[in-house]
Amino acid sequence: MLFRGATVLTVDPASGVIEDGDVLVAGQRIQAVGRSLAAPGDAVVIDAAGGILMPGMIDTHRHMWQTAQRGLGADWSLTNYFQFYYRDWTRLFRPEDIYAGNLLSAIESVDAGVTTTVDWSHGLRTVDHAEAAVDALEEVPGRFVLAYGNNYQAPWEWTADPAFRSFAARRLAGRGDMLGFMLAFNVTGDPAFREAAAFAVARELDVLVTTHSGVWGVTGDASIAVLAEHGELTSRLRHVHAASLSPDSYLRIAASGGQASVSAESECSAGQGYPSSYALRQHGVPVSLSADTSAWWSADMFACMRATLNADRARQHQLAHERGETVTSLELRADDVVRYATQGGADHLGLGDRLGSITPGKLADLVLLQAHDSPVMSPVLHPAGHVVFQAQRADVHTVMVGGRVLKHARRLLLDGQLATARRAVAESVSHVRSALGQEALEKTMYPDWVPGEPVHNPYDYSYFRRDSGRGG
Repeated sequence: MLFRGATVLTVDPASGVIEDGDVLVAGQRIQAVGRSLAAPGDAVVIDAAGGILMPGMIDTHRHMWQTAQRGLGADWSLTNYFQFYYRDWTRLFRPEDIYAGNLLSAIESVDAGVTTTVDWSHGLRTVDHAEAAVDALEEVPGRFVLAYGNNYQAPWEWTADPAFRSFAARRLAGRGDMLGFMLAFNVTGDPAFREAAAFAVARELDVLVTTHSGVWGVTGDASIAVLAEHGELTSRLRHVHAASLSPDSYLRIAASGGQASVSAESECSAGQGYPSSYALRQHGVPVSLSADTSAWWSADMFACMRATLNADRARQHQLAHERGETVTSLELRADDVVRYATQGGADHLGLGDRLGSITPGKLADLVLLQAHDSPVMSPVLHPAGHVVFQAQRADVHTVMVGGRVLKHARRLLLDGQLATARRAVAESVSHVRSALGQEALEKTMYPDWVPGEPVHNPYDYSYFRRDSGRGG
């Protein structure tokens, strides 16, 4: 298959941006990148003129199982989220509810040009729930990583369960790049560090651990300190959010070889801390991006890139203003966040040599942004800037995963799976509405509002007003 005549945003430092470029795919891999490539006689040629061809985007932290509650938490704080999921809703989740959320989320990923998604699946109360999660991921031919978690048991308990170990060996071991495996759990900072047993299991299974670090009031500097003290702050640990941490904690993470997933929309709205890309950059911690959950936000990597760039620049401006200075050169650039969303994600998952850039020999996970009927997709003057600030999921024309086309001409090629997912989600919502009751659901959707104190205004210009017919 040959993509012909695109602006190729390779995210490969050796190639950069190739105007009027071609990319040849053979089997599962990228065979050649350049201009005016010769097409084999049996090649399928995609006219990519006027479009931007980029690597598939990679989301390193999404609670896919929550997708059946899309948009429900638009006005939630993190406290509201904890109350709803961990007190009210998750206890009602059946395996079929996990399946419904995962299936819809997996399809949404492909549709939006996210070719690899980490399912941060901390609602797996039983192995049956985990079976349902994997069933859904296997039905959609994108790349996924099941980050197995269980918020109803401590990590040293569920990782020791023979049923979990059997599931991991049967459903996840040796699955290659299409279905990866991580462990997902948090570290409280308790000096007893009982999480050590779960880290031992991760080493035995040879999988990475992903953890929510730097979440205000939940996991902070004490968590980083106890990890370091017990030798588990290593390059095998992936930090999510990594906000509200001290400079010392960032330095510890950087020295350990750790990496971080920034969810800027989440951090801005939920309050884990100020979006952390600025602090991570300052301290040399590699960055990837993630959507967190569509129960709040868009699950859209274009929004993730935009939110990250805006928050990072706002931080740079604010710090300069506090010093009485003006920023004349922005530090974080559009090219940087495109790299975060592609190569940064691949590196985060240990797949940087196989994914993340348009490089000959790498797996052909490609996204073509092209919309001739849209006034937004032309002209393309600054390709990375266009991806970040102009493009959106509606502009995703073609999505390829491992050389297989899953979306073309802005239409999914998934044989009715979206209809299946929508039916499953509708049934899931109906089940929870019935179990919770509509009144409880409404209260969840519209949490109590406590207004802030208004600023007192000492100015009273009433002396300018006159009672005369002419007015003041």
